[in-house]
Amino acid sequence: MRAERTGKPARILAVWCPGWPEEDADGAEARAFGHVVTVVEDFCPEVEVLRPGMCVLGARGPARYFGGEDALARKIAEAVAAHGFDCHTGVADGQFAACLAARAGRLGRPVSPGDPGAPGAPGVVVPPGGTRQFLASYPVHVLAAPGLAGQLARLGIRTLGDFAALPARDVAGRFGAEGTAFQRVARGQEPRRLAAGPPRADLSTALEFDPPVHAEPAAFAAKGLAEQMLAGLAACGLSCVRVRVRVTGADGRESARLWRHDGLLSALAVAQRVRWQLDGWPPARAGGDDGPADEAAGGITLLRLVPDQLVPEEGRQLGLWGDDLISGRVERAAVRLQAMLGHESVAHPLLAGGRGPAEQVVLVPFGDMRDPRFPADRPWPARIPPPAPATVYPVPLTARVIDATGSPVAVTGRAVVSAPPDALMAGDSPWLAITAWAGPWPVTERWWDEQNATRRARFQLVTEDGSAWLAAIELGRWQIEARYD
Repeated sequence: MRAERTGKPARILAVWCPGWPEEDADGAEARAFGHVVTVVEDFCPEVEVLRPGMCVLGARGPARYFGGEDALARKIAEAVAAHGFDCHTGVADGQFAACLAARAGRLGRPVSPGDPGAPGAPGVVVPPGGTRQFLASYPVHVLAAPGLAGQLARLGIRTLGDFAALPARDVAGRFGAEGTAFQRVARGQEPRRLAAGPPRADLSTALEFDPPVHAEPAAFAAKGLAEQMLAGLAACGLSCVRVRVRVTGADGRESARLWRHDGLLSALAVAQRVRWQLDGWPPARAGGDDGPADEAAGGITLLRLVPDQLVPEEGRQLGLWGDDLISGRVERAAVRLQAMLGHESVAHPLLAGGRGPAEQVVLVPFGDMRDPRFPADRPWPARIPPPAPATVYPVPLTARVIDATGSPVAVTGRAVVSAPPDALMAGDSPWLAITAWAGPWPVTERWWDEQNATRRARFQLVTEDGSAWLAAIELGRWQIEARYD
């Protein structure tokens, strides 16, 4: 998989399990995907895990042994499916294209360069040299860079083919190192050139645990260990995009796995991947005929991080007003709290997509780098207009809205209001006169799912005390979803 050193593009096979909740993988989900990786390792010992739900491996060597790339892809998919997991595979030059191919066409269906049907089918094998043409019709939003994709779209560059055709010098001058890296991806190349050779010094880091510990304290220690590894790399002018995590248990068992990140691996990214691997660590042996349970038997005695794939360090721009220092203090405090209270105890907000206010911000554990299930940059028809409300109620308040005659206000199926809203009672509060209102914004969601379908209309209401409310009516019942300050 050292494509830059051999002069040939690396042939990568991606294994994708659709429907996997990649953005909120917990311990059980990471542990379940560990079974998938174990199955794939029967075909190739060098498997790189990108995240729960997606892993990749070099295709050239195993393909020779199993009768070609089509046969290898089919055998892996069948083996994973035999263990109860839905699986699709894709083969292409480079990791990015292989992952798209796994999502793109039918398993084993060869795709010729320029085939307009290529991006429309569940897993494909892209012929060598055809990756750039395979990628050309994809929109720029498939790049893992929403800011860059938005700029390109505003400039009229809407597909990867358009982006790849731009002069590299102009892209570097306009978008910097990030633009250069993603243009290489659009051209079917690796985002960064690998370092010319391995470092002379051993830059791996290790930590021994005496007495043995279990997954939670080991995962907490992984962040400090990762910071030590990255500091050693930085001193050599290097960064890491792939790391090998080796875990040794008190009973002598070992677990070694390769982890990759779409960008450069930070200390938090490494720690998160260590946590995913440790979530699958075997528990202590239960007592039985062989004697009582040994708490140390399932423990961890050694954790080692080995930087496996290196790229030249391009430097980072520090914050003008000391933002990096403040973020560092916040990060250290959050990690300490997680060590005391658990990983899920400290969360940070993440913008997401959706039509309701409760859907547009989700809380994720601090340090987890995940994408929301519904991206925020997609169009959401019937979404309430800005500004967003300041207070969103976890449980909407029951409400009543009446017209000037005292009759309940209703909304027809054609989004016609029965009468102008005149008064509001939110929860146990007294009646308040409505001085201004806007709406309705009707929305029908999941109409194809009878059990989960919803149909409601939202209003913005201003009452006589100066308060502003986001109200909704569904099945004739009013409720307050949020409040504006």
